[in-house]
Amino acid sequence: MKLNDLKPTKGSKTKRNRVGRGKAAGGGTYAGRGIKGQGARGRRKKKAYFEGGQLPLVRRLPFKRGFTNIFRVEYQEVNLDSLEKRFDAGATVNPETLAEKGLIREVRTPYKILGRGELTKNLTVQAHRISKSATEAVEKAGGSFEQLDMLLSPLQVTVRKPRKEKIEALREAQNNA
Repeated sequence: MKLNDLKPTKGSKTKRNRVGRGKAAGGGTYAGRGIKGQGARGRRKKKAYFEGGQLPLVRRLPFKRGFTNIFRVEYQEVNLDSLEKRFDAGATVNPETLAEKGLIREVRTPYKILGRGELTKNLTVQAHRISKSATEAVEKAGGSFEQLDMLLSPLQVTVRKPRKEKIEALREAQNNA
């Protein structure tokens, strides 16, 4: 057997059926597309996610997931037991001292004091937020709590629109920090 002797198997090669060339040609009238409907109009290739005009799953998903609040404030958490371990009696707890002791990562990011553990030392606690149980524990130990002002992001300033004096005071605080 040689290369010139090779031939395709009988019946494997058939003549192409030319549709849409009249009734006599065999593929006339609707040319294999059926009567009316989307498939009969044009030969547009449909996208993989096309669902017959229904809103595709890819576009429906954002409605199903809920939404993300872009103004959400993420707080760093500090518990009383860690304050008890790392601070001496009479010390002031503020963002700088907490960052030095390794209790918070970022000085500019707000933090909240939570009430896990016990506090026996009198501390002056300065924080953006504090839980009720933590407030009670600090006062019971003979300490005090001072609330710090929140440093607003530019996005929050544009939406909330605080007074000009407040914005200037916050900018000065950010520059000093």
